[in-house]
Amino acid sequence: MFDALSAINDSPSVFPDWVAACASEFPDGIALAADGKTWTYAELDADAARMARRLAALGARSGDRIATLLNNGAAAAIIPHAALRLGATIVPLNVRLSESELAWQLDDCAPRLLVGDGRTVERIPTANASLLSVSVDADGAEVPGISSLDDIEAADIPLRLSHDADAVLAIIYTSGTTGRPKGAMLTVANFWWSAVGSALNLGTEENDRWLACLPLFHVGGLSIVIRSAIYGITAVIHDGFDPDAVNAAIDNEEISIVSVVAVMLQRMLDARDAKPFPPRLRVALLGGGPAPRALLERANASGIPVAQTYGLTEACSQVATLPPEDAERKLGSAGRVLRPNELRISSSDNSEAGSNEVGEILVKGPIVMAGYFGQPGPTSRAIVEGWLHTGDIGRLDDDGYLFVLDRRDDLIITGGENVYPAEVEAVLSSHPAVIESAVIGVDDPQWGQRVIAIARLDAFQASVPDVAALQAFCRKDLAGYKVPKEIRFVNEPLPRTASGKLRRAVLRDSV
Repeated sequence: MFDALSAINDSPSVFPDWVAACASEFPDGIALAADGKTWTYAELDADAARMARRLAALGARSGDRIATLLNNGAAAAIIPHAALRLGATIVPLNVRLSESELAWQLDDCAPRLLVGDGRTVERIPTANASLLSVSVDADGAEVPGISSLDDIEAADIPLRLSHDADAVLAIIYTSGTTGRPKGAMLTVANFWWSAVGSALNLGTEENDRWLACLPLFHVGGLSIVIRSAIYGITAVIHDGFDPDAVNAAIDNEEISIVSVVAVMLQRMLDARDAKPFPPRLRVALLGGGPAPRALLERANASGIPVAQTYGLTEACSQVATLPPEDAERKLGSAGRVLRPNELRISSSDNSEAGSNEVGEILVKGPIVMAGYFGQPGPTSRAIVEGWLHTGDIGRLDDDGYLFVLDRRDDLIITGGENVYPAEVEAVLSSHPAVIESAVIGVDDPQWGQRVIAIARLDAFQASVPDVAALQAFCRKDLAGYKVPKEIRFVNEPLPRTASGKLRRAVLRDSV
């Protein structure tokens, strides 16, 4: 079993291949469950090698970038291990990208190969002669100009079974809530130390089975694939999120860990009604931004062991995590920073803020990215003297527990007062008729900005509130200047990024 305490005392410059090490130590252990099949570590080791040699036959070598446009499944879980053995870097692309967004990111990262699947292969561009496009599905061969990996004869080349700590394992594009997304370069060491910090906080168990229903093109999903191999446990991959499927897996497949965002947790609870979760589920990691307090209280009452987290792509997923045993005592907190990293709150004058003072969240340590691909300017602005400036607003309480308030870019200043949208959203979403809400600031000639809310209501509630009723509800828990001056109702789900974060910029543009 993975020994996190021993790992934290060791800072290797070279890491053994995780899958190969597990295959040697316990070849019959279950490594992966996906696409209705399972892989032992011996089988995953063999398939990773086979995939690496097929990619090599297409010309991929050390230092190349291999872009993937893959839905969740075995291929998306195996290719990262295969690319690592070539010394190549994976660039997992969001399958929800528009054609123009996809073209921009491909132009930005200039990959040697682009790998699609049966559902994305028709969107793979073939006009760029320098980009070789392939599919992991045999059906891909039916698309003109697209080869199928199944038809590629593997190259007979040696593969790497040890990896430099500073080798870039993945370039993951940020959510792009403002401006163009940037490719965060995450190293082998970043993923290793992220795994170590999480294990020290939550522990590991020999028979852990970690369910990934988050997209594997997002750092939260990819981290499950990498951490499972580091720990030597099982990664269970779902093709997208379905609350009934997730609940069934938790009930019947001995899932011990699941990673979700707030809206996913809410749908799981809605679908489950009052049925308790089995004790085998030891933690539900909750990311994607601050969660409404009412949702955390509901989860706690349902017996689901929620561990709220704070993280970002540039810090290789988790930065802080609240252990389930602290859930009631520190409700709403994202916990303490994961070892061996540091976290501090920076005041507006760049000095370190005191306890409970609000400021920007800064992170330092081995989980911080190597930088943004091809963008030295933004990199130097984001990482100053080793400190990653997250752009997020928060505070540390007297015990050093982090409370995340909002994105700095989303801060609303009305009449000289600061309003954090997440705080207002938490109150709105605690109303039994509100399914979800978003709060934005719009220009106002008198106040500088005014607070506007967008809410989606539950039409099946016996009593559906109007604007005045919701404003009165908010006034019970919020200062007057924080109460939305206007509330607009929508019928469709609010726009979110792949990681579940509200796209407030999209909402602002629509107002």
